[in-house]
Amino acid sequence: MSDNTVYAIASGKGGVGKTTTTVNVGAALATAGERVVVVDADLGMANLAGFVSLGTDSVTLHDVLSGEATVEDATYRLAENIFAVPSGTDLDDYAGTSPEGLGEAVAALRENFDYVLLDVGAGVNHETVLPLGLADAVVLVSTPEPASVHDARKTVELTDRAGGTVEGVVFTRARPKTDASYEEIAARLDVRLLGAIPENPAVRESVYAGTPIVVHEPPNPVSLAYRKLAARLAGVEVPMPADESDAVSSAVTEAEDS
Repeated sequence: MSDNTVYAIASGKGGVGKTTTTVNVGAALATAGERVVVVDADLGMANLAGFVSLGTDSVTLHDVLSGEATVEDATYRLAENIFAVPSGTDLDDYAGTSPEGLGEAVAALRENFDYVLLDVGAGVNHETVLPLGLADAVVLVSTPEPASVHDARKTVELTDRAGGTVEGVVFTRARPKTDASYEEIAARLDVRLLGAIPENPAVRESVYAGTPIVVHEPPNPVSLAYRKLAARLAGVEVPMPADESDAVSSAVTEAEDS
């Protein structure tokens, strides 16, 4: 089992599947019996809204960071073994937050959960950099596109400045044929390759359904890839779908080896 229990899932730019990766890794670990909490550390843009049903009076991470609630008050059960701490959507509440309180919140969650996954905001600002140093390790999420890889390199630099450690990179929207292998692209970033998530329309469908794809469509190649990623990060055995086919397995392997 890995000694790391707090992971920051980060990307240099938005729209690369960072939140999808965070939620699916969490859901995969939950199927292995691990207690997992996903924290929406993007304070300005709430990304977990589709997975957590909140009322107007619901407590969020904004309330925690403004000193009006505890992190336990803002923790919601999504399904067996998996919980979430969402950020709020009210800009006035956001203005009253103190990001420095995130460290105390993470410390409290670390005591109560096997794994804490921080969904980090994209871009370069204090709120983005802070979680990179709080986590035991940072997981980069990037597409194979040059612009995304370039921004991922900036995140590597930011992590170093924050005193953090990069665990490796995950490539989303992976295709079997690319100009360079994913191992080569990871080497250019000077980080190890953690996995390649195949491009598949079912990912968008699961997002619209508000359900992680590992639950929404277990036999899908994307689901299998996220389960393999979770197992690699945590060093635990993650159950694979009973109806996994050779075609599914080979699709994931082909994407990773390209």
